[in-house]
Amino acid sequence: MKYLLVIGDGMADNPVPRLGNKTPLQAASIPAIDRMAARGTVGSAVNCPSPLPAGSETAILSIFGCDPRNYFSGRSPMEAAAAGIRMLPGDAAFRCNLVAFEDGDMPLEEKRLLSHSAGSIDGPSALETMDALLGNPRFTKALAEMRLEIHRFPAFRQLAVQHDSDLSGTRFIPPHDHLGEKAGPLFPAGNRQAEPFATLMRLAHEILDHHPVTEKRRAAGKLPANGIWLWAEGTAMELPSFRKQYGMDGAVVSAVPLCHGIGVLRGLEMVEVEGATGELDTNFSGKLEAVWEKLNQYDFVCLHLEAPDECTHNGDLPGKLQAIEWLDSKLVSPLLERLEKAGLDHRVLLLSDHKTLTATRGHDPAPVPFLLYDSRRDSGSGSVYDEPAGEAGPFVESGWTLLDMLFEKRNS
Repeated sequence: MKYLLVIGDGMADNPVPRLGNKTPLQAASIPAIDRMAARGTVGSAVNCPSPLPAGSETAILSIFGCDPRNYFSGRSPMEAAAAGIRMLPGDAAFRCNLVAFEDGDMPLEEKRLLSHSAGSIDGPSALETMDALLGNPRFTKALAEMRLEIHRFPAFRQLAVQHDSDLSGTRFIPPHDHLGEKAGPLFPAGNRQAEPFATLMRLAHEILDHHPVTEKRRAAGKLPANGIWLWAEGTAMELPSFRKQYGMDGAVVSAVPLCHGIGVLRGLEMVEVEGATGELDTNFSGKLEAVWEKLNQYDFVCLHLEAPDECTHNGDLPGKLQAIEWLDSKLVSPLLERLEKAGLDHRVLLLSDHKTLTATRGHDPAPVPFLLYDSRRDSGSGSVYDEPAGEAGPFVESGWTLLDMLFEKRNS
């Protein structure tokens, strides 16, 4: 038996007026997924239990079989694990996004946050921007005074680790949930420990706003990477062994460090695909071949697609629809065809980790639809895969039990 977990990040949504009050899942053409839904079970699950963050850091932890109320200690430690960054006792990790603030002569506090990803900045440009920042003596001095190290990566997602850190009472806010808002009220706050982080963000903007690498992006008609945003704080964490819990090994195919990091902490193989970006331009064919290769090596593989979430954050509704349709046509459909042609019995769990709302461009903790399919059986449900179908089906209050359902350790 082969077990396939498919996560379409942020593809669940609420009705959108521009789509005739349909959700993107209802409006998209997803025949392969709907064929599974017609023969399988469609329900809804809570992956982001209150009061934890409504985001992938909580939801994917749930989907991978870990109750986030027991294991969640922050998003960044999971991303650090994917990057091979060793955290020591007393260390805290942070996501350090490259972001775009609006142009203008007003103080940074008055500027609106335009993009949590500096306009989906490409890898070479991200590295060039980080080199400009880390090469500035004022910035490196500030880092040293804070006992903070920034690890650079070819994406908007940078990582920072602070040694001898005390985060108690400090509030950090996710940038993607506050796009279009003034930056000042969103800065790190809550106590005296927060001020050095806010000061560092102001300094980064001062250095980058009119730096040649930033002006080059403006001249090319791109959003400027004219700042950083520190958030997703967390301390070192451990997760239970996937093999001990479920009796098998497996692999995770994703372009996102968070998803890889959870897999690594669970003891699963991290599979990186060349050209996999986490955006709509990701290497779909490469991801397809990677999943198929690992399905021939393991009984369990997770396929994660970030593009629906990023398109929603970017306000790109057509892109979100395209991402959902390409998940169906370029990944799910050919994988099912190959499994069937090879005569391999298979069970599939497909779902959105959380809702990402077109209306707000932010995350939402509401239940999301899941689809459970078994190639050996026809439930006769005749269902489709979307939010109303999920609400009409079985309700799973604890999303961390979904893998038990996939592996037939409990009934749906």
